[in-house]
Amino acid sequence: MAETGSEQFSHGQLPGSLELAFVGDAVYHLYVRSRLIKSSAKVNQLNHSASDAVNAHAQSESLSRIEGMLTDAEALIVRSAKNTRQTGPKHQTHRDYCRATAFEALLGYLYLTKQTERLERLLSLAAPQGVSGQ
Repeated sequence: MAETGSEQFSHGQLPGSLELAFVGDAVYHLYVRSRLIKSSAKVNQLNHSASDAVNAHAQSESLSRIEGMLTDAEALIVRSAKNTRQTGPKHQTHRDYCRATAFEALLGYLYLTKQTERLERLLSLAAPQGVSGQ
């Protein structure tokens, strides 16, 4: 498979940054919840822990943990998504919101291009300690 995996899309190109982020958001939610469920916490605490990990500030920090490890193609996805015009955040800083979108776009890109091992590796490094299992 080509690095971009774009041959799997009918128009021959990857979706845009916000569409990649849309998928990446779901990927990250599932990753976080799958890790948290391994604890013996009650559902209320699981929801609270998931909310702590899946917000713009936490995702911006997650991106910071892996930014130096990105390939050129991954860095391009992140840069493009960071610069995408978006509606302003309500309860987050604009910087965190843009970086969170970039993080989600990266996850969406890796997921849609079926780079599963790379996705799992970056998720394990990016997620907060209580979520990543480290």
